[in-house]
Amino acid sequence: METKYIYKGQDITIDLMFKIEHIVNNIAKRENKDFDTVFSDFLVSNTYRMLQKTDNLLWAESSEFIVDEYDREKIELNSK
Repeated sequence: METKYIYKGQDITIDLMFKIEHIVNNIAKRENKDFDTVFSDFLVSNTYRMLQKTDNLLWAESSEFIVDEYDREKIELNSK
């Protein structure tokens, strides 16, 4: 089954895939970890789940903003 991300009738799948790659690269650099490790962690995050819901427009935010949201999520999880 092929997953496509659609917003207002437009296929944004490629845009979202490039955005996710950029986000994961930024996190990997910041945390000094390899891409694959960070990618695996990111895929189970709430931030990733929210990116998949195209109506909330998180995908349209800058990669840096989304990285900050991911960091905030990790901080909240660690403080519990």
